[in-house]
Amino acid sequence: MLKSKLRKQIVEIREKNNKNNIKIDFTKILEILKTQKVTKKNIGGYFPVNFEVDDLELLKKFEKKNFKISLPVIKKNFQMNFYKWSFSEPLTVNKYGIPEPQTKYLIYPDILLIPLVGFDKNLNRLGYGGGYYDRFIARLSNKKKILKIGLALPIQQINKVPVNRYDQKLDYIVTNKYILS
Repeated sequence: MLKSKLRKQIVEIREKNNKNNIKIDFTKILEILKTQKVTKKNIGGYFPVNFEVDDLELLKKFEKKNFKISLPVIKKNFQMNFYKWSFSEPLTVNKYGIPEPQTKYLIYPDILLIPLVGFDKNLNRLGYGGGYYDRFIARLSNKKKILKIGLALPIQQINKVPVNRYDQKLDYIVTNKYILS
């Protein structure tokens, strides 16, 4: 099936199933960080839109544990970077309707919380099709080791995500019911 058709179907299913803003258990994410022996405290999150799994509570808890929080800012040519952000700082809405940090203090996250449209048991991610995360992950992976954690609902899992050579696998996918690694 074409990625575009898959995206449309899964986004509709996600919308129907995430009206109550289902949360991910913070302790699940902490366990992953302990298992991976993560000591660096730079975390990149996202501002949830379109019924994505909400990571804002997770980010608040990380901020209380003295992690540097960052959010993506969309650039030209399907590029994005992560910029430092705190819950006390304002956001600006980009052309896609996604809030972004106003301050431009560049961060290279050690941990990425990644939204997704769909996923499979092999940790392949289906995004919205712009390739922003794939490009960012490929670029950042050349500079440092990063832990890539996708956040999703179990109903977003499909048998097989169609992949190409540019698609970046995740290290974990965490749902409100289970963890894939």
